[in-house]
Amino acid sequence: MYQIYRTKISQFSGSDFREVHAKAIGVYRQLKKKSKRRPYVRSAYFNKEKIFLDLFWHHLFEKKNWRDRVRRMKYYPCAIELIQKSHLAPYSKENPNKHSEILHRFVGSSKTGQLFYVQIKENKRTGRKYLISVYPHKNTV
Repeated sequence: MYQIYRTKISQFSGSDFREVHAKAIGVYRQLKKKSKRRPYVRSAYFNKEKIFLDLFWHHLFEKKNWRDRVRRMKYYPCAIELIQKSHLAPYSKENPNKHSEILHRFVGSSKTGQLFYVQIKENKRTGRKYLISVYPHKNTV
């Protein structure tokens, strides 16, 4: 059974892409200002190692469905808090498509009680970690 980290912030409200995107990109830009090169946050679980954030946006815009993009972006601030503060162990497994990577899946709950998942990819060779996906639980709308 998964351990669930409860965030102190709630997901973004709204259903319009521009509205939610503006809020999410605002959070991203604040984090981007803090670093000279690639934006990152430090993870409590991974002993304050850097988790790079730019891959999330590339992965998000590969999605064809605009509703799915909005659904995922709503949980962006919750995901950032989970990465920064959670000490709970994720579910980790080797990437079945690429054996040089490990996928870590954290489970979180927003302030309003909505379950979501945060997926982090770790390169086995370099040890670098990237936020690749944030998405709500299936039953969450």
